[in-house]
Amino acid sequence: MFAELNSILNTFPDKFSQEEFIIISERRCDASFLIHHFLSFYLRARCKVCFLGLVQSFSHYNAVSQRLGVNLVQAKEKGQLVFLEGLQESLDPTKGLQDLFQFVRSSCSGPSGPLGCTDRSGGPEEWGPPVLLVDDLGVLLSLGVSVGTVLDFSHYCRATVCSRLQGNVVMLLHCDEEEDDGDDEGAEQLLKGLTHQCSLTLHVQGLPTGYCRDIHGQMEVCWRRQQADEQHTLNKLFQYKVHDKGASFFARGTSSAFL
Repeated sequence: MFAELNSILNTFPDKFSQEEFIIISERRCDASFLIHHFLSFYLRARCKVCFLGLVQSFSHYNAVSQRLGVNLVQAKEKGQLVFLEGLQESLDPTKGLQDLFQFVRSSCSGPSGPLGCTDRSGGPEEWGPPVLLVDDLGVLLSLGVSVGTVLDFSHYCRATVCSRLQGNVVMLLHCDEEEDDGDDEGAEQLLKGLTHQCSLTLHVQGLPTGYCRDIHGQMEVCWRRQQADEQHTLNKLFQYKVHDKGASFFARGTSSAFL
């Protein structure tokens, strides 16, 4: 969990907005550090977390989370975390994404914890609002799922987790810089559709000037809020550096590398 990012987003484990649909896009960089952040953030907030790990294994996320002070094995044992390891599960796109959505719905709507799991007072363990994390929707495209089907999947997940259960959804999407802009079945087209659904986007990309040892990339934060019949947006641009146990964020041009 990154304290500086919490301040930027004005959200904290003991005080965070619900019914948020958050999209992370990555281009010419690796934005998985934000998935690690949100995973540790919502577990610390005592939310019930459903994680669709379509790219990395559970052991990978557990190793990183331990450096951030979170034990995923314990979270799974307590029933707080449900992890689908897409690398081992047989995802059959010919059946559409109905089975995957049913997994999400049952995981987020199911019991708070396993039988016999109790809190310090001896009562049954209870968790806060559910959260769905997906580490790369682009994997579904590579399996042959159409953009429209993935958008439908995200819509139903948002309607279930955000609207019905008052929880949050965080999805990451990798965008290939060389992708043909005219390809209607590509990640860029998917990102456009997701942007219309979400309340917050974190667009992460490498520096336009290329590699820099002290700055790993830049992140554009875009808040979207519906007021009356109008949608209002607020954009802010930050640069960042990822550390072994966190990340630093700063306004563009204010890093010590430029001073």
